[in-house]
Amino acid sequence: MKQPLLAFLAGVLFLLASSCRFNPDIQHQGADYLQGVWIQDSIPMQHALLQYTRHELKFTCDSIYATMWVTSKVRNIADSCYNDGQWIEYAKGVYVVRGDSLIVDGLYTKPDWRQKISGCYRSGQYLPRFKIVRYTADSLMLENRYDPRPLLLRKTADITCVPKKRWE
Repeated sequence: MKQPLLAFLAGVLFLLASSCRFNPDIQHQGADYLQGVWIQDSIPMQHALLQYTRHELKFTCDSIYATMWVTSKVRNIADSCYNDGQWIEYAKGVYVVRGDSLIVDGLYTKPDWRQKISGCYRSGQYLPRFKIVRYTADSLMLENRYDPRPLLLRKTADITCVPKKRWE
């Protein structure tokens, strides 16, 4: 009776030990065609919108850095943060491309790309889900799963991925 139980427990421990592994501390290549800096010059019909956000996305290897220029004609945040209806938000994370999806897992940050815990505007997780509608060498069209307005981006700089240790 003890022999089968010990064999079962040894098997379970083996499965648990073999299924656990540390995340690699080296960056991955990311998608070659995304490497670079992409900027959204304007939003369709932005003059008629009460609030909109223009994006700059920097892809380097499997990392993404997002700078978001927010314009709001309505005060839906504290007066001390409103800043005449214009402010900048920052986020960074890692991304993966699966089929036509660009999946980002990141955090809102301060301007120096350090994690933002509190303060004005958004903090916490940055988890946009984009559909890659089309891309060329110098243009990229994304659709945010949570916002019906497309992001029409143009490439302003090329970046060559040189993977490095994540914690450097």
